Amino acid sequence: MVEVAASVSREKANLARWIPVIGRRRRVLLLVGGLFVVAGVVGLLLRAGRSNTSGSVPTVAVIKASRESLKQTLTLTAEFRPYQQVSLHAKVAGYVQSIPVDIGDHVKAGDLIAHLDVPELTNEVEKDRAALKASRADAERVEANYEEAHLPYQRLQSVAQGHPKLVAQQEVDNARAKDQSAAGALAATKQHVDECTAELHKTEALVNYADITAPFDGVITHRYADLGALIPAGTSSNTQAMPVVDLAEDGRLRLVFPVPESAVSKIKVGASVTISVGALNESFTSAVSRFADKLDRDTRTMSTEADVENPDGRFKPGMYGDVTLIIAERKNVVTVPVEAVSVDKHKSTALMVDRKGIVRALSVTLGMQTAERFEVKSGLLPGDMVIVGSRAGIQPGTRVDPKVTTLTASE
Repeated sequence: MVEVAASVSREKANLARWIPVIGRRRRVLLLVGGLFVVAGVVGLLLRAGRSNTSGSVPTVAVIKASRESLKQTLTLTAEFRPYQQVSLHAKVAGYVQSIPVDIGDHVKAGDLIAHLDVPELTNEVEKDRAALKASRADAERVEANYEEAHLPYQRLQSVAQGHPKLVAQQEVDNARAKDQSAAGALAATKQHVDECTAELHKTEALVNYADITAPFDGVITHRYADLGALIPAGTSSNTQAMPVVDLAEDGRLRLVFPVPESAVSKIKVGASVTISVGALNESFTSAVSRFADKLDRDTRTMSTEADVENPDGRFKPGMYGDVTLIIAERKNVVTVPVEAVSVDKHKSTALMVDRKGIVRALSVTLGMQTAERFEVKSGLLPGDMVIVGSRAGIQPGTRVDPKVTTLTASE
């Protein structure tokens, strides 16, 4: 027991010696750990500082002002129409004896469209020919009588002039009266011959009208009559007469489009136009052929036309197309995108980035505007970098990091 107590005493003494040593080591470890924590915080702060320093110079999209040619255009909806179209009527009334054409047939000028049976005119021709023959026979008889009266009068007149006492003046006067009477009768018969001839020509012309022919090259767009149909004469007093066919010229078409009042002064004959036909997915160029030179009171537009050759018939009357007109043009001018300029009632401003990266606000004078660009008359030079897109947080005097970009049509 005494030994055990002695051993316990020795262990207590050893423990008492080690307690101060352990306390010192713990304080050292705590101090070292604190230093590591402080170093980490300082590092984080330094990295945050560097991050804040780099983020203080924002990146902006810029584009350079450049010299370009601008065109101000106007796109309008247009309609193809026949260059010529007509409803063919009959000059004389008759029955359709033949009609060799139908809808969609192409004909040439002078081709037969329909032939009418007009028997009354045939009889009238025969009657007029007989009347002309009779009048000519009558004229021959009267002319013979005139010769019989005229020759004696000439002889008596000659004798009376050479030998006044050989012929009685009464005989001369009687011969003169007969001669004048015969001359009057001859003139009347000749006039009657002329009248009969004219009447015959008129009737023959009416007979010729029984053949209805095409006045120009085109296509039959409507047929109103069939074989045996009675066609009334189309005259000025019978405006409701039924036509035989409708004919339209389709080898050349009129493209008709309405120009608004604001652009009327820009329209000139011969001005180039671009035509796009969506139904055919086709575009081509033409020129203004004519315009009405007056505005429609209801629509406040001016009817304008461009001729379009159509030899293969791919364009059809009634089709729609889009016509793009150049109403103004500027060549080799300084331009910037419309996104680069702020426009208000009093001034137009652009934000330019100089060579040092400093933003400067410049007042600019604008000219022509297109859908994508402005003409800059003053305030910018070719090569100047202007900010496009969002300007949030960008103030004059701010340092920025410019990045040159390219705007597409959709932007």
